[in-house]
Amino acid sequence: METVAVVLEQPGKLALRTVALQEPKVDDLVVDAVWSGISSGTERLLWAGRMPDFPGMGYPLVPGYETVARVSRAAEGFAEGDLVFVPGANCYKHVKGLFGGAAKRIVLPAARAVKLDGVGQEEGILIALAATAHHAVVGHLPQMIVGHGLLGRLIARITVALGGQAPTVLETQAARQDGAAGYLVISPDQDTRRDYATICDASGAAGLLDRIIPKLAKQGEITLAGFYEEPLSFTFPPAFMREARIRIAAEFTMADMQAVKALVADGALSLSGLISHHASAATAATAYEQAFTDPDCIKMALDWSALT
Repeated sequence: METVAVVLEQPGKLALRTVALQEPKVDDLVVDAVWSGISSGTERLLWAGRMPDFPGMGYPLVPGYETVARVSRAAEGFAEGDLVFVPGANCYKHVKGLFGGAAKRIVLPAARAVKLDGVGQEEGILIALAATAHHAVVGHLPQMIVGHGLLGRLIARITVALGGQAPTVLETQAARQDGAAGYLVISPDQDTRRDYATICDASGAAGLLDRIIPKLAKQGEITLAGFYEEPLSFTFPPAFMREARIRIAAEFTMADMQAVKALVADGALSLSGLISHHASAATAATAYEQAFTDPDCIKMALDWSALT
């Protein structure tokens, strides 16, 4: 079998081309992509050649771990035509599949797919990042959030959906200060509070700890929810005086995924208004570059319907 896929040939060079697929095993699904998302975090690092080394890392590589697809060959627990979320795949013969979701046809173990009952087709690409946001804050609902990109918006919405007080979100870019849904977004110089019990960083910015530790209350906690390509450090005395706590949120679990689906189905969490840009997968090279360089692009969604 073959498929059309987005292939990162090398840093800064991306193409849409035909690649060979591995033959599906008995417990595998074969699915056809409907929508896929472009991550401005990890995929941007891949595109720029700054991604830390992981097993399976290298070029050429099929990116993508936010794909919504229709089942074309079912396996146990699924039926043909089911709408599913695909968190990536490693199903290619001659290119690496460290992520592997940006392709028209995908082969993956049925156990990795998630049915998207109750979630819209296009908004389904947000489920993994929403689950990441849920994993970061459940049990640690933030009073303040740093960054109003897509992750910051999801963290703020999920905080409200879980019954937390409306958080304050700090954002330096004026272009990203709009789009709040039930919470306040301000620039850092407008925030004078120094008594936050919980802060969550969604910016991934280096040097942020010295800026936000002074905003903590005594024994306050900072959750690091971004991806940090540079080492983090902080000045000790301000953290010492506050007995500051720093925690790191790892990847989401299936329980986070199911919890987010339930919040959406119950109407407590809306995923609408978060996808800012759309493009045909046929124009993937242009779409990826815009997703990585345009500050107005909160989320780019690729439409695979025109490709076979």
